[in-house]
Amino acid sequence: MGLFDKLAGWLGLKKKEVHVLCLGLDNSGKTTIINKLKPSNAQTQDIVPTIGFSIEKFKTSSLSFTVFDMSGQGRYRNLWEHYYKEGQAVIFVIDSSDKLRMVVAKEELDTLLNHPDIKHRRLPILFFANKMDLRDAISSVKVSQLLSLENIKDKPWHICASDALKGEGLQEGVDWLQG
Repeated sequence: MGLFDKLAGWLGLKKKEVHVLCLGLDNSGKTTIINKLKPSNAQTQDIVPTIGFSIEKFKTSSLSFTVFDMSGQGRYRNLWEHYYKEGQAVIFVIDSSDKLRMVVAKEELDTLLNHPDIKHRRLPILFFANKMDLRDAISSVKVSQLLSLENIKDKPWHICASDALKGEGLQEGVDWLQG
């Protein structure tokens, strides 16, 4: 049973299809994380930067998933909001080694949280403080502080340290979503 089966259970979804938004700045590891969460027979070997967005559809034993992997490049971020209404959960990925753009990540998160299609919904948000394998990476606690996650009071959220290339930390996110 993969992350998305567990997410559906956690959300109490009776539907057969679940929409998950995967957001974050460019080069944070969104596509790599999505790839690792898919069933092993559906994983791809070559990951390339997402231009615009890609839609990953795959089935698990009981559900059909649509994951919107949204490009984090500046010129595409304004497209994110067109998918907020459809989203039933958000995975927000942060490059924990990119201290210079942490402020930009916070701005994008604040924009997301204050958007009318998100603001009044109890969407679960799973944060991955990714690239923990890099020497310059800061801890998930520090990432949480820099993004002011403690101020999110109206949505369930959790942050996990992760290394998407090795799949490390992804299980913690799965465990939280089950809980």
